[in-house]
Amino acid sequence: MLDKGTLERLYARYADRSHAERDPVSFLYRYREAADREIAGLVAAFLAYGRLKQIKRSVEDALGRLAPSPWRTILGATSRELRHACGGFVHRFVNADRLHALLRAVRDVVRRHGSIEACFLAQDDPAVADVQPGLVGLARELRQGRAELAHLVADPAKGSACKRWHLYLRWMVRRDAVDPGGWDAVSPARLLVPLDAHMWRVCRGLGLTRRKCCNLAAAREITHSFRRVCAADPVRYDFALMHASVGRDPELGVLLDTAPSRRP
Repeated sequence: MLDKGTLERLYARYADRSHAERDPVSFLYRYREAADREIAGLVAAFLAYGRLKQIKRSVEDALGRLAPSPWRTILGATSRELRHACGGFVHRFVNADRLHALLRAVRDVVRRHGSIEACFLAQDDPAVADVQPGLVGLARELRQGRAELAHLVADPAKGSACKRWHLYLRWMVRRDAVDPGGWDAVSPARLLVPLDAHMWRVCRGLGLTRRKCCNLAAAREITHSFRRVCAADPVRYDFALMHASVGRDPELGVLLDTAPSRRP
């Protein structure tokens, strides 16, 4: 089993605003209203691939086009005005047309349900141990009839890890010095670890999964391991472990050296 004492020390060391200000989650701190935060968070999460400097520059650009209130801008603008606002935007394969399609999809979801959270809840099944049902339904509503969103809005039903989706849910559901929250009806106990190749390698090194692919099954297995340490908040250590691994924290090194997967 993971050493909870070590995990808590890493959490205390890294889960604070000084580290978070270098992370895309920092963009959410600008918005007091949950209605603005959930839209800004979705844009930031979906653009969170590539080099960090490029991500932050692109998220800054995208959200600047929706200032001062993403909710009021998206709900109050016509499709033509939204298209004009997106003009010239580029972030790797996300061009102005794809950003415009995303914002229109968000607008349509909010008009139908009242909020992104309400759309998630309408599709969710609280009897299921994790957030997969609500996430599949939310993604389906955003993607419906919009082929240009096929690569930007991952389909959780296909069994991939969907790191950016679960990163978004972590930001919106949890509340601490890093994650600002905003969604009150989803339990943190049902979140899944936002898993990418780097985090998957770290978790394999810690003996939290034996899966040979970074996919939904691996994310569930890793999250199950964290539930044994903190059942009410299994992704509590995600941010700290990511930053500790990138910074080669010696205490994480000890954890890796003594993990079951490293023993003879």
